[in-house]
Amino acid sequence: MTEPSPQEVLFERVTIVGIGLIGSSLARALRQHGLAAHITIADNNPDHVKRACELELGDTVTTDAAAAVRDADLVVICTPIGAFGAVAQSIGPSLKRGAILTDVGSVKQAVIAAVAPHVPPGVHFIPGHPIAGTEHSGPDAGFAALFAGRYYLYTPLPDTDPVQAEKLAELWRRCGAKVEPMEPAHHDQVLAITSHLPHLIAYTIVGTATDLAGDLQQEVIKYSASGFRDFTRIAASDPTMWRDIFLGNREAVLGIMQRFSEDLTELQKAIRKNDGDALFELFTRTRAIRRGIIDAKQA
Repeated sequence: MTEPSPQEVLFERVTIVGIGLIGSSLARALRQHGLAAHITIADNNPDHVKRACELELGDTVTTDAAAAVRDADLVVICTPIGAFGAVAQSIGPSLKRGAILTDVGSVKQAVIAAVAPHVPPGVHFIPGHPIAGTEHSGPDAGFAALFAGRYYLYTPLPDTDPVQAEKLAELWRRCGAKVEPMEPAHHDQVLAITSHLPHLIAYTIVGTATDLAGDLQQEVIKYSASGFRDFTRIAASDPTMWRDIFLGNREAVLGIMQRFSEDLTELQKAIRKNDGDALFELFTRTRAIRRGIIDAKQA
């Protein structure tokens, strides 16, 4: 492989633990932008390791995560959230002093609780979350431009070294992301409504369709309009990842589900009462949210 020029390198050695959509996209982005002199990839799935080798995603590829992180300046945990605690426990003793340890999980409080106890003194643990993705998974799913124009939120801890946090933020900026800090609990509340609830609704609606009688189910599939197609795309996301997200952000998700349930009840009442004004007012307000997303270039 062509080595990046020295002046471009931000981290000498980067280890990515987990080579799914986000991990493989990060590996490609690091290579494309010359951000690491050496990329090591660790994954406990031998098929993923084999494919990562074939795709040349890393300079070193292994199933041994503890060995993979030994000399790394930056370690990024990209496994499903439910595995974070076990991964941290496994790699903790091998992390070198001065290294940055981060993650890409969609939940932050649960990640901190699972990982922080296994971080040795002298290692900088800085949780993070790139708000980017597709419904696809695995080493082949990634692409270097996944983070371009998307937000990366990092949630520094009270003792986080601001110099190290800025270095991590700069890496994501060079991958094309818009970088902002956020308090962990606030992050989880925001993501509960912007990401987690929509996925829960999608899984529920598509699940309802699978319970329909055979002929009706086939017609739903055959005549799917754009709304249902969008739900099926979301509901095709990695089930392991989303199981872990819902359990990891349980309190925030349950809170926003309760509010959504109350709003849904009000909508039922408006339809039952033939209250066109209430429906029109709701639909007018919600259009403004879509315009805001477009204006923010997150559409």
